[in-house]
Amino acid sequence: MRFSTGVAAGLAALSLLASVPAQASVGSDAEKVRRLDIMLMVSALRCRTTADGFQQDYDNFSTAHLKELNDAAATLKQSLNARYGNSGANRALDKISTSMANTYGQGHPWLNCAELKQATQSLAQNRAPGALLAAADTLLGDSARVSLTAAY
Repeated sequence: MRFSTGVAAGLAALSLLASVPAQASVGSDAEKVRRLDIMLMVSALRCRTTADGFQQDYDNFSTAHLKELNDAAATLKQSLNARYGNSGANRALDKISTSMANTYGQGHPWLNCAELKQATQSLAQNRAPGALLAAADTLLGDSARVSLTAAY
């Protein structure tokens, strides 16, 4: 599946989907938001030397959504704590984060730097509740469907 130049239009439509109740559990929703953040961070680093570098756009995104990103990380850690205890949770969270980053180290499966830049700019401006979760479902595709059980 290849995204066209209509990424921004698709992300604008996400704000309409943001009010739809999520089907997944809170822990997996937190993991999706965490995966979205890591994908954008790694992609911004990969694209930084191209004409479509978007490091500043990623910084704007992470600033705009800092509370939601921190809440997702805390929820994910709490879920892992319940499953593995504190020290096991730290190892599992590190393993999950590394795995997520490695997934995008060679590039996004279907988005190029220009499309990722456009998506990141749109997300930085979209403050609608649930926008990050909806974006994760759209931008991550099948990789958004991950399991905490694979972490440890």
